[in-house]
Amino acid sequence: MDITVGTFNLNNLFSRYNFTAEVEIVSQGGIEVDSEVRFTFAEPVGYVFRSYMGKLVEQKSPAERQIIADRIRAMNVDVLAVQEVEDIGVLRQFALEDLGGMYPYQVLVEGNDQRLIDVGLLSRYPIGGVTSWRFAVHPDEPHDYIFSRDLLEVDILDPKKRERLFTVFNTHLKSNYTRWDQDAEEARARILERRRRQAETVAAIVEARTRPNSSYVVTGDMNDGAEAESLAAFRAAGWVNGLAAPKETRPAKSERPAEYNAPHTSWTHRYKPNRQPPQFELYDQVWLSPSLARRHVDGWIDRRTRHSGDGSDHDPAWVTLRF
Repeated sequence: MDITVGTFNLNNLFSRYNFTAEVEIVSQGGIEVDSEVRFTFAEPVGYVFRSYMGKLVEQKSPAERQIIADRIRAMNVDVLAVQEVEDIGVLRQFALEDLGGMYPYQVLVEGNDQRLIDVGLLSRYPIGGVTSWRFAVHPDEPHDYIFSRDLLEVDILDPKKRERLFTVFNTHLKSNYTRWDQDAEEARARILERRRRQAETVAAIVEARTRPNSSYVVTGDMNDGAEAESLAAFRAAGWVNGLAAPKETRPAKSERPAEYNAPHTSWTHRYKPNRQPPQFELYDQVWLSPSLARRHVDGWIDRRTRHSGDGSDHDPAWVTLRF
């Protein structure tokens, strides 16, 4: 039988339940405090609200939810690792209402990220053990959790729940975002160092949790290319890149001028610097253990129809495994 395993950054899949808030600011002892907050709901039902850096977290628009749901249905993979999901309630709702129940198993463990985005997993196949590594640390930072968005470990079982087929390790490494008030070069160096330590921690955890002949997938949004120095630990671990030469569901949208077109198919993220050629990177990766790599049939990327992306600025990717 063939089993497809994929990854998709859903780009801020937050709750569809939005409301407005009016905050009156007063000063007490020279310190501004919130004296009164008024909430307006579409229906007379209470909702838990979340904020980041003083702002309410906004929902993903219904149109964009529909687009990513359509892409997932078209991909039709069996096991899908997802990133940038608000919480398990949102993931369950998305699986039931937007995806029509095509994934009866949903997993998400709350992480440490201040932006309130987590990693999760959707599966047609039964799920066994689930482990969160949100409290893992790197030896160089023993007092700081190394993962913002967790490393989620999930065992995938056969349909009769008699044996483990393979284990999925899903993560979302340090982003490339820098604030306008930061020195770009210094911020870039810190980001790369953080990502390198995260990748080393992923490799160390996987090595400790598996055996040389174990079947496992390491996947997610790595925010760097598969050949990047920050991900050297992945390659040193002997994992096989399942998306080294992927097929595309459709040709990439043409660039202008023509020499700006991607020179290969192995990319899921496009970034266009001002007045410079676009950069194409395989941020969304599927790494296979040596044992599982022998079952690798092919790799795919669902290619966007717009340069900015369809519902997400990442293209989903997956591999086919034959058991």
